[in-house]
Amino acid sequence: MLPLIKPTPEVHWERMDGPLSPARAKKLNYDRWLQIENVSEVDDGEYTCIAQNSQGSIKHHYAVTVEAAPYWNKWPADHLYAPGETVRLDCQAEGIPTPNVTWSINGVPITETDSDPRRYVSSGTLILTNVQYSDTAVYQCEATNKHGNILVNTHVHVVELPPQILTADGLVYKATEGQRVLLQCKTFGSPQPKIDWEILDSGPALANAKMSQTSDGNLQISDVSEDDSNIYTCSVRHSNISISAELQVLNRTKIVDPPQDLRVLRGNDAVLHCKFTVDRKLKQPTIQWKKDKHKITSSANDDKYSEYSDGSLKITDVQMEDSGSYSCEISTKLDSVSATGSITVLDKPASPHSLELSEKKERSVTLSWMPGAENNSPVSEYVIEMKEEQNPEKGPWEEYNRVPPDFRHLEIHLQPYGTYHFRLRAVNGIGSSEPSPPSESYSTSAAIPDINPENVTTVSTDPNSMVITWKELEQRQFNGPGFKYKIYWRQASDRGPHWKEGSVSHPPFIVNNTGTFIPFEIKVQAVNELGAGPEPVVKTGYSGEDVPLEAPSEVEVTELNKTAVLVRWSPVSMESVRGHLLGYKIHLRKKGPRTHSRRSLPMHVPAADKYRVIKVLENKVKTVVSDLQFYSSYTLTVAPFNSRGEGPHSKEYHFTTPEAAPGPVSFVSFESPSETEMTLRWEAPEKPNGELTGYLLQYYETVPGILSPQQVESIDLPLVTEFTLKGLNPQILYHFELRARTAAGDGEPIVMEGATLLDGEPPSAINITAGQTSVNVSWVPGERQRNFAFSFHYLKKSAGGEWEESEKVNSSQAFYQLQGLTPGVQYHLLIRPGNYSWEFKTAGPELHELPSSFVTQGWFIGLISAIVLLLLVLLILCYIKKSKGGKYSVRNIKEEDQVNAGPHTMKDGEFKEYRSLESDNEECAIGQRSVCESERNSNDSLADYGDGVDIQFNEDGSFIGQYSGHRDPNGHGSSGATSPINPTMLPPSISFPTSVTGFLGPN
Repeated sequence: MLPLIKPTPEVHWERMDGPLSPARAKKLNYDRWLQIENVSEVDDGEYTCIAQNSQGSIKHHYAVTVEAAPYWNKWPADHLYAPGETVRLDCQAEGIPTPNVTWSINGVPITETDSDPRRYVSSGTLILTNVQYSDTAVYQCEATNKHGNILVNTHVHVVELPPQILTADGLVYKATEGQRVLLQCKTFGSPQPKIDWEILDSGPALANAKMSQTSDGNLQISDVSEDDSNIYTCSVRHSNISISAELQVLNRTKIVDPPQDLRVLRGNDAVLHCKFTVDRKLKQPTIQWKKDKHKITSSANDDKYSEYSDGSLKITDVQMEDSGSYSCEISTKLDSVSATGSITVLDKPASPHSLELSEKKERSVTLSWMPGAENNSPVSEYVIEMKEEQNPEKGPWEEYNRVPPDFRHLEIHLQPYGTYHFRLRAVNGIGSSEPSPPSESYSTSAAIPDINPENVTTVSTDPNSMVITWKELEQRQFNGPGFKYKIYWRQASDRGPHWKEGSVSHPPFIVNNTGTFIPFEIKVQAVNELGAGPEPVVKTGYSGEDVPLEAPSEVEVTELNKTAVLVRWSPVSMESVRGHLLGYKIHLRKKGPRTHSRRSLPMHVPAADKYRVIKVLENKVKTVVSDLQFYSSYTLTVAPFNSRGEGPHSKEYHFTTPEAAPGPVSFVSFESPSETEMTLRWEAPEKPNGELTGYLLQYYETVPGILSPQQVESIDLPLVTEFTLKGLNPQILYHFELRARTAAGDGEPIVMEGATLLDGEPPSAINITAGQTSVNVSWVPGERQRNFAFSFHYLKKSAGGEWEESEKVNSSQAFYQLQGLTPGVQYHLLIRPGNYSWEFKTAGPELHELPSSFVTQGWFIGLISAIVLLLLVLLILCYIKKSKGGKYSVRNIKEEDQVNAGPHTMKDGEFKEYRSLESDNEECAIGQRSVCESERNSNDSLADYGDGVDIQFNEDGSFIGQYSGHRDPNGHGSSGATSPINPTMLPPSISFPTSVTGFLGPN
């Protein structure tokens, strides 16, 4: 369609019976032509062309009819048939117009052959019933319309063949859970063999709803499970022909930890997990990662991707292009499974761009911009930054404003006489973008100042001058060149029109020769070359202050209570203040207690309590002074003050505070000389608050459920700090309250509880830890018992020796070590006084003396030594004779004989090989010195550490536990009645491999 009208209309195409597919139709020649290539049946329909302009519109309809040559939808295949079967040959063709279907036999149209009631055609299908061998032939089906014809040949063979199973026997099929399995049983024969499937020990397979048999005899099992693993048999019905197949169902491959959807900061590493499980009968599966459906390959030369044996994928240094969908696929030879995750790379946003300035005015300009990429984190705001060339102290760039993320332009208000540049930053949850490229510069014209400085005031310190100061304007507020401050001042009492003036470029401004504390009216105005700013506000200022000249008078003190007074005074005249009166200062000094007597104890007073300064602000002339000390003497003065300092002080005023009840005593301790006596000791209270008159002691017995009468002891001597109570019940706990006293009353009590100490006794239950040469004895001291001295008595049971006694031991000591014992020996132990007894055995082997024999006798040892020496002399003589030719001196032989006579003079016992272990003071034999020293060192070491076992005893000495012990390197001595003898901790127990455990009992 070619519309030839003016103005040229717009053309578009529509399809009436459905949408116009751009894939099927192409518009050409400015949409005037519609071209359809490769026409098919789907293109059949009605099309409309619509042309329109400002003058109206017009439509034209086109009908497209599509025809086709014949083509097959269904056609018969060659096949074998047995005599008596029915053969159905389907032949269906399509085309436009609909094709005509005809049949021929061996090239002869079926209409030209002899009629046969077993043969007929229905809707293009040829049906042969009760076929015979003579029906074997080639059958042709032909479809014809005006566009052409098509022909198909089908061979029908009528034969009779015995049945066969073509599928091999003993095949093994493997599948994973949930799959569909097809067990094959391909057969051959005519007629077509009929087959049956059975499951070992389960009967017919078709009894299971999951199993079905296809038309060609195969067994199909849907959604297999482990229970379907079995032996399956395919057999030809009415014959003994069969095969078997085994089905093994394995565990399905699963991904137990699929990849997640990750959000990762750009530059970090990302790890996607893909943990999986496979059946142990399957080999290691293959793992394939894909990004956006494209395979990922890792290599040694590129560390971007790293794959691990557990299925994980690591992406190093992720960038924006790494965002996407990631899937892992786990494949075995039987199945595969996949899971998908994603990586979203987060980053700071890209910088805004395309900055433009518009609507340029004297005091404003509009800035517009285009946003950059958000980088997967939405922009929360834009930061507009401005740089002003005339304001270098602000730095190169300063933040001007922040706007919401949907803003694309902003009007910016400017100051006169400035050159400005602008840039932006985008901000998201990750951070701020890099700044955008700066905009073009924009300059504003100069103007007079808009504002005057604020905070105009005087800060004068010199009594004869006035210092005027103010808050400076920023440089961008100068509005033009030649900026300065113009200062005006005049005395407040002189309200004429005349102002004195001056100018400076920076504060302060100093006015000299003003007098002391004179009020002035002042104002400061901003000025540049174009003119002055607005009329400034007039403020009142003062010249410098000086210290006050007068002291307050008529100072009075009134007692409010025992620790507070009310102080009053008459104010000073304002003229004498010579400045702003800030208030008054009360100087309070503590002189000490009211009196010093024999009963008054010295008391430490902190420096803060000795001297205080109380400020009374503004023009008040009275105040309350509190927190005074009882029974003390004070003086105070009052002075006015201003910013220059204090004026003269008033006359000293003396006053005292009354006496009060004392504070609690500062320390109490107990001693118990006997079971019925207790001595209390204390120290005087830190705050006596007056003159002590004595102490009050109250006490009573604390018996549960019984209200005992209270006993009172009045101690009327203030310097006495101890008191002994007698006749107390040793079985009772007492409650004590002790108070100090003054004339004003009894003080706060200190409360405590205590009881007398009982007579001590030796321990009846001990713990014994035996070593080789020592034994550690420990016990629990009795509660509330005084120290008791006792000693240990011990005796070797096997040697029949005498009793030995230790040094005196204190019952509160809780530990003692007996030393110098013999290894491997049974001992009898007693505690006296007390007569408690136990037995123990030291650790180590028991040593016995060997019986004496002639080998150890001195004469035998001397004889053997002489023989050895004689043989040695003979050897030497033979050597000399050989070297001198047989000549030798008779004198030498005599001398040698004298030497040989030496060994016979040795005494018995000088060659001692054994010695008694009982005597540590015996000397070692010459040949045994190193052995003896080694033995001594060994004994000392074992004595130090006490190798053994730990045994406990009750009161009658029966076995409770085991020993353990350690030598106490310190001695054991005694001490006073209230102190343990050796107040050290119980040493740790050390065990040695040679320790011996024994069952001990009382003697």
